[in-house]
Amino acid sequence: MRPETKKFLYDMQQACVSLTVFLKGKNLEDYLQDELLRSAVERKLMILGEALSQVVRIDPETEIQIPDARKIIDFRNILVHGYFAIEHETVWGILQKDLPLLMNQISRLLKD
Repeated sequence: MRPETKKFLYDMQQACVSLTVFLKGKNLEDYLQDELLRSAVERKLMILGEALSQVVRIDPETEIQIPDARKIIDFRNILVHGYFAIEHETVWGILQKDLPLLMNQISRLLKD
């Protein structure tokens, strides 16, 4: 794995850690009522998607090892360009269901 790839994966890992900290003890209602929290979460999700798009660009083999890579990148694009259509419940579902899986995938890749 290229050093640049590891740097972007590390950035992704740090975004995941931040998201975990932001969401600790929170529920959907907390998330819906807290604009600052939603903004922070969306920013970290944008970082995740952008870092992954850089990984795919410089090291396409890594994309194969992250099953939802294209969806993550596409979601970043929605956050940036389609912000007006974001459904907060959908974001919450992604955070609850997909974030732990992504964290495990990134950790595994960084160990190799």
